Amino acid sequence: MAKKSKKQQAGGTPATVALGAAGVDHTVHAYEHDPAHPSYGEEAAEAMGVSPDRVFKTLVAEVDGALTVAVVPVSGTLDLKALAAAVGGKRAAMADPALAERTTGYVRGGISPLGQRKKLPTVLDESAGAHPTICVSAGRRGLEVELAPADLATLTKAVLAPIGRG
Repeated sequence: MAKKSKKQQAGGTPATVALGAAGVDHTVHAYEHDPAHPSYGEEAAEAMGVSPDRVFKTLVAEVDGALTVAVVPVSGTLDLKALAAAVGGKRAAMADPALAERTTGYVRGGISPLGQRKKLPTVLDESAGAHPTICVSAGRRGLEVELAPADLATLTKAVLAPIGRG
């Protein structure tokens, strides 16, 4: 994977700028987003020709009233009880989409776990460790970033836990 130069980072998203600043090896994948596609994540997997098990979606939930980021494969769903347990909470529910957008600085379908406006506790599904690289949103619809799961966990200070289902 090629590290992006400073010049390439200049027009990037907060996520790609954060990766460049950290010196993390990554590859950016751009594709034409189809607003009619029913799933942002599945669209990304299809467009890149990557298994949906390697493409992870970034979801924002509220755990005991505190916003928390969950990163799970697009091939499955988020187990809210497992997410709550992973951060020592009791109850979790999906966050209001408008609140998630305001807090992260990204639009739905383009929320990246990297470069968020406000650092939130993050939990990465442990299945990420089964792959040498995974793909997550690079901060806008039609843009994904591929990186090592360990690098993602380090940059986001993520806890690894079994939070994905299916």
